[in-house]
Amino acid sequence: MAEATESPSAAASEAAPSRWGAFSHAAFVVIWTASVVSNVGTAMFDTASGWLMTSLSASPLAVSLVQVAVSLPLFLFTLPAGALADVIDSRRLLVVVEFAIIVISAILAVLVSLGLASPAALLISTFLLGVGGALSAPAWQAITPLLVPRQDLDGAVSANSVGFNLSRAVGPALGGIAIAALGIAIPFWVFCASNFGIIAALLWWRSPRKAADSLPAERLTSAVRAGVRYAANNQYLRATLVRAFAFFPFATAYWALLPLVARSLTSQGPQLYGILLGAIGVGAIAGSFALNWLKEKLGPNRVVAFGTLATAFALVLFGLAHDPAEAIVACLIAGASWTIVLTLLYVSAQVALPDWVRGRGLAIFLTAIFGATTIGSAVWGQLAGMEGLAIAHFVAAAGVVIAIPLTWGWRLQTGANLDLTPSMHWRAPVLAQKIENNRGPVLVSVQYRVNAENRAEFLSALSEVGHERKRDGAFAWGLFEDAADTGRFVESFLIESWLELMHARERVTNADRVIEDHVRQLLAAEPQVTFLIASPRAHRSHWKRKPPAT
Repeated sequence: MAEATESPSAAASEAAPSRWGAFSHAAFVVIWTASVVSNVGTAMFDTASGWLMTSLSASPLAVSLVQVAVSLPLFLFTLPAGALADVIDSRRLLVVVEFAIIVISAILAVLVSLGLASPAALLISTFLLGVGGALSAPAWQAITPLLVPRQDLDGAVSANSVGFNLSRAVGPALGGIAIAALGIAIPFWVFCASNFGIIAALLWWRSPRKAADSLPAERLTSAVRAGVRYAANNQYLRATLVRAFAFFPFATAYWALLPLVARSLTSQGPQLYGILLGAIGVGAIAGSFALNWLKEKLGPNRVVAFGTLATAFALVLFGLAHDPAEAIVACLIAGASWTIVLTLLYVSAQVALPDWVRGRGLAIFLTAIFGATTIGSAVWGQLAGMEGLAIAHFVAAAGVVIAIPLTWGWRLQTGANLDLTPSMHWRAPVLAQKIENNRGPVLVSVQYRVNAENRAEFLSALSEVGHERKRDGAFAWGLFEDAADTGRFVESFLIESWLELMHARERVTNADRVIEDHVRQLLAAEPQVTFLIASPRAHRSHWKRKPPAT
C-alpha cells in the first residue's frame, strides 16, 4: 500500500505566523474575550463559595470539601467527556453545557440571596457546576485548533494561558471587594451572567466543516476504553502521570486551606481571601514568563524539581504566616511554581500523544490531577481539623519534597522527538467476503522466520511491538515459538471488532514503523499475516427428549 504523502495544501498551510498572531482571527478574539470574562466570573464564584462555607461552617473539613466538590466531578467525568468531544460536535456540546451551568448557578444565587443556602446546598451546586466544567474542558481543547490556522496555534495556546491567569489574578480580588461592599450573593450572580457571553460567542461562531472520516466514528464506550488502554501502554505518558501524582496531592493543600488561612490572619476576611487568590494569579503570570528561560537553562526535569521545592517552601510559609504579608508572599511563590510544574507536565503529556487520542490522553492526564486534588483536599482538611493549619501545611511540604527522589527516574518530555503522524504502512487485508464492522473479535497472527544469531535481538524488539499492538487496541497478545521448527515464531493477538482493526491500522505511527522495520531486518523471510474473524454463533435450540414409548 502506498505511503501517505503531504498534499500541496498542507504544505502551503505551513506559512509564517500572522502579524498579530492568534489575535488576527476574529473568531479567536471573540471566543477568547468571552472566555476571559467567564473565567473572571468563575474566579469570583470560587472566592464567594469558599468564603460562604467559612460563614456556614467553621469546620476545616467542611471548608476543604468545597475544593473536593470542585475537583471530584472533574476526576469522575473528564475522561468520558474527552471521548465525547471526539465523537460529537464540540461546539454544540459546549452550548448545551453552558445553558445547564446558567440554570444551576441561577438557582444557587437565588438561595444565597434569600439566605437559604446551607452547606449541603452549596456543596451539591458546586459539584454539579464541576460536572459542567468536566464536560466542557476537553471540548474547549478541541475547538482551539479550529479557531486559528496551524501556524498560529502556539500563540493561541499561550494567549489562553495568559487569559486564564489574568482572570485568576483579577477575579478573586473583585470577588472579595464585591462581598465586602455589596454582599455575598453578588459574585454568584456575576458568575451566572458571565456565561451568557460564552453562549453568544459560540452561537455566533460557525466551526469549519470536518473532512469526512474514512471510517465510522468510535462508540463512546469503545473510545473511553481505547483512551485508557493507550495510556496504560504509553511509557512516556505513564512517566508524566507518575510525576503528576508526586506533586498535586501535596500542592493542593494550600488551595483547600486558603479560606481558613485568610480568616485566621485578619477580621477583614473576604478582602484578604480575594487578595490571596489574586496573588496566586499574579504569581502564575510571572511563572509563565519565566518558564521558557528556566527550561532552557535547566531542562524540564530539573525545572519541575525546582518548582516542587518552591511549592514546599510556599507551604512552609503558609504554616508560619502570622500576618497578611507573609501569606501574600507564599501565594506569589505558590502560584508561580504551580504554573511552572503544571505547564511542563501538560507539555510532556501533549508530546506523547498522537492526534487520534490526544483529547482522551489529555483527559486522562487531567483526571489524574483532579483525582489527586480531590483526595488531597479531603486529607488536608481532616488533618487541619485534627492537628491545626500549620501542621497540615508542614506535612504537605515534607511529602512533596520526599516525592522528588522517589519519582526522579520517570523522565519528562522524552517522547518529544517521536514522529507520531500516521504512517499508514500496514497493507489493507485481502477479503474474500464483505465483513460487517461490528463482527468480531478478530484473531491476527503473524508468522516470523528468524535466524539463530538474531533470536535474542528479535525477542527484545518484538516486545516493543507488543506494547504498540496493545496500545492501539490489541488484547491477549502473545509470542510463541514452534517447538518442532527452530526459528519459527508466531505472534498472535485479538482485536475487539473488524472496525477496531481498521482503526488500529490508521493509528500506527512513523515511530512505530521504525520499530517494525528493525524487526524486519532481523528476519530470514517476509512475515506472513493472517486475519481470522469469529464465526457468528448459532442460537442454541432447546428441546426436550421424548419419553420412551410404553
